[in-house]
Amino acid sequence: MPTAPRLIASLCAAAFVLAGCGGGGGSPGVGTRPDQGSQQPPTPPTPSNPTPPTGTASPEDLNPNLLGEAFSTYWNLCATPRTGVDSAGRPFPDRQGTLLDELKFLRAWANQYYLWYNEIPNTYRMADFTNPIDYFNVLKTPALTASGQPKDKYHFTYATEEWEKLQSSGIDLGYGVTWKRNSATVPRTWLVTMVEPGSPADAAGLRRGDMLLKVDGVDFVNGGGADQVNRINAGLFPETPGVAHQFTLQRGSTTFDVSMTGAEVRIDPVKHVQVLDTPTGKVGYLSFETHNQVSEKELVDAFTTFKQAAVSDLVLDMRYNGGGLLYVASELSYMIAGPEQTNGKIFERPQYNDKTAQQPAIPFRNTAYGFSSPNPVRPGTTLPYLGLKRVTVLTTSGTCSASEAVINGLRGADVQVDVIGSTTCGKPYGFTPVPNCGTTYFSIEFKGVNNKGFGDFSDGLAPTCQVADDLSRPLGDRSEGLLAAALTYRETGTCPPASRARQVPMEIVRHPAKEISIYTKP
Repeated sequence: MPTAPRLIASLCAAAFVLAGCGGGGGSPGVGTRPDQGSQQPPTPPTPSNPTPPTGTASPEDLNPNLLGEAFSTYWNLCATPRTGVDSAGRPFPDRQGTLLDELKFLRAWANQYYLWYNEIPNTYRMADFTNPIDYFNVLKTPALTASGQPKDKYHFTYATEEWEKLQSSGIDLGYGVTWKRNSATVPRTWLVTMVEPGSPADAAGLRRGDMLLKVDGVDFVNGGGADQVNRINAGLFPETPGVAHQFTLQRGSTTFDVSMTGAEVRIDPVKHVQVLDTPTGKVGYLSFETHNQVSEKELVDAFTTFKQAAVSDLVLDMRYNGGGLLYVASELSYMIAGPEQTNGKIFERPQYNDKTAQQPAIPFRNTAYGFSSPNPVRPGTTLPYLGLKRVTVLTTSGTCSASEAVINGLRGADVQVDVIGSTTCGKPYGFTPVPNCGTTYFSIEFKGVNNKGFGDFSDGLAPTCQVADDLSRPLGDRSEGLLAAALTYRETGTCPPASRARQVPMEIVRHPAKEISIYTKP
């Protein structure tokens, strides 16, 4: 793919609260809602038997090989070209084209690079579609797994401008609060899981474990009408900054009201860097939330602190880390294990379809890539390392993609990885985020495997000790459930007793674009 973008990613899809699995861009809302920015509808479920076409089949519909190469022929030909420059000051690459050009680009791209390209039905007609998002949504395998789940659940789009802000600067439009939810149906239980320091949620006094009761006066727990759902979504997921919304929450037996105004919040990916004294030595701890460009320098600084403190063990808290840059994951893994464990071994190898040339394996990087960020690390900087043969990782079902690659990659290098928490989300697949005409498309292109050739964890990576997430205490508190269990297991080799809370599964509420791994090709 010589003219394609140089980023490759693997992902985990997040479901809409009432609508089930969705794509379509924007934040995951309560029920179906449009994509923020582009106003595109969420991804409809793919039928196991495609809907009969109403239009006339073209030769390209029946044989997409006739379309030729996607990028050199159709890329950036837009029905409505953008004018001006993007957020980085670069002119938009759009040229005048047609809707058909956009559809042909998507079909030619899928035919060449989609992992299961030969399973895409040829019964869909481009003439039947009035926008590219609807067409993209059906360009995937309709096959089901043995358990009856869609084989491809990870097919979605994102407004290009928002995607670029999210990756390069860690900027997200919202309140700086992350929620966990219990189910996709009423009665809903949403609990505050993380609050970004300095954010509107922080200023409003929200704390971990607070339960949401009302949004702009609407009953959040039981509200189900279309108007109620729309009002809830508008309050929870602001599409423009500067608009205030009202929320009612419960903390213990106390109910309280707050007002929060949507803003562009910069997410700090590395928090709570601590050196913990224990009877058996010093243990490093950090919570790591996303493998974005900003995190590279922050991880280097954290491991420099750990090395200077001569820590002999590490607890890496990735319970809410949806993924990000695979090179950052590779650097992180090297800083844990060091050269003795990783020399001559690969971190991850991508496996593609039979049409795509195999790409270089990702090494355990011992120098910084030097990603652009507000506080970058110089490219080629030698990375600090701890040289550990054992590491403890805290996980939940929100631990996805690049975070799972850290666990899998270290195990491939014979590092003992003790997993405390719950089974990870299970996303070994990858894709290339491809921008076209203001929308970035995400479609599976490869599966990643470690140095031993293992990558079959689509059902997640199981914990060594199954422990429920403890929302009653802040992250980094030694008495918090997962961290306490990790320290105990490290010293005694025994897991804590089973917790009843484990029987009430909850999931992180976030867009699938925040649950990815991105591979920057050399």
